[in-house]
Amino acid sequence: MSDRPANGSNNVEAPLADIDAATKRLMAALDALESSVERRREADRDENELASRIQALGADRSRLADELDGSLVKTRKLERTNREIAEKLDAAIGAVRAVLEGGESK
Repeated sequence: MSDRPANGSNNVEAPLADIDAATKRLMAALDALESSVERRREADRDENELASRIQALGADRSRLADELDGSLVKTRKLERTNREIAEKLDAAIGAVRAVLEGGESK
């Protein structure tokens, strides 16, 4: 008689258990890798979205700066025109007073 089992199933079961455990570890590692890749993709998406927002803000800033420059030019023209009109009104008021004072002295 022999010390080995008659059917030899223990010799086969041990390597199968090792393979099963290794397969489970491999699957867990693959799941962890997949989760890590998904987190990285999400982070990249967030980063790209942030970059797009920053680019849009830069474009808005440039547009607003151009509009502000245009408004400043218009404001200066209006101020200049306002001064010219005020000078003409002062001259006209002076002329009307001179006429009125000239008519009163007669």
